[in-house]
Amino acid sequence: MSSSNNKPRVSVTQRLPKVVEDRMVNLFDTTLRHDTNLMTKDELKRAIADCEVFVPTVTDIINSDVISAASKKLRLIANFGAGTDHIDINFAHERGIIVTNTPGVLTEDTADLTMALILAVPRRLVEGDRRARSGKFDGWTPTFMLGHRIRGKRLGIIGMGRIGQAVARRAKMFGLEVHYHNRNRLPAGIEDTFDATYWPTLDPMLPSIDILVITCPNTPETYHLINKKRLKLLSPTSYIVNTSRGEVIDEAALANALSLGELSGAGLDVYEKEPRIHPDLIKLQNVILSPHIGSATHESRQEMGEKVMINIRAMMDGHAYPDRVLPGIK
Repeated sequence: MSSSNNKPRVSVTQRLPKVVEDRMVNLFDTTLRHDTNLMTKDELKRAIADCEVFVPTVTDIINSDVISAASKKLRLIANFGAGTDHIDINFAHERGIIVTNTPGVLTEDTADLTMALILAVPRRLVEGDRRARSGKFDGWTPTFMLGHRIRGKRLGIIGMGRIGQAVARRAKMFGLEVHYHNRNRLPAGIEDTFDATYWPTLDPMLPSIDILVITCPNTPETYHLINKKRLKLLSPTSYIVNTSRGEVIDEAALANALSLGELSGAGLDVYEKEPRIHPDLIKLQNVILSPHIGSATHESRQEMGEKVMINIRAMMDGHAYPDRVLPGIK
């Protein structure tokens, strides 16, 4: 089942940091991706057809059609990324193919970017940068570029997993009051470290907060969780920050609410039809748009690569997979 040198045949769908690629080539019989464009569906099928380990990223759609193109040699889909909503895990499981991901290593970096947006959006930082560069800064005045203070504001977090908790830790240090909605309530010991208030249902929380942060995964239950109806529950002085998955927000409804002044601003790192960004959002000055860089640090990408390789080694050695993703768990 392995190549002639007894190293498993590994196929990678996108360019990875050189240090990761070099180690993968040294450890495994690795076919790298040298083109920077995303693979087409046909290219994905060809790449998965003759390998024992398939290494996609979060932008590759690995559905049942793609998985069906794999030979019986395929044992592992080792995802380079934490999110797995782009992989048909149930179908892979039915075919006896293990799926793993890279959780944990991107938590702090994504929380850093989330906190940066929490700070930057209410203070109109990027808008101010644009003004300064365009020559529209004529000097300080008492009413110029007024934003909102962060300290003392109520932060509402949707999704209190690793990233949500990391955001809550940062928020508390900045003097924000933490509220959260999660499928399950956190243990009292963890909740108390954030002085957090739990809301078992989402709608009652929304009118009471100043900044809404989305850190939940994309699932059928969270698709368009923030829609036109829920946006109207937020205060006109409130802000939205999303660093999880773009599908959680109805972007058309968000753009409309922002343009009508029903919200004060938004900071987005992910998009519903990524890499396409809704054109109405691009037109708005009160929105910060970052290009899905939540985990884009040298350290995080290298650690993600190490996670991938650890899971491949677990397959080789017959050990338990440290990051196995089971059906129904995203």
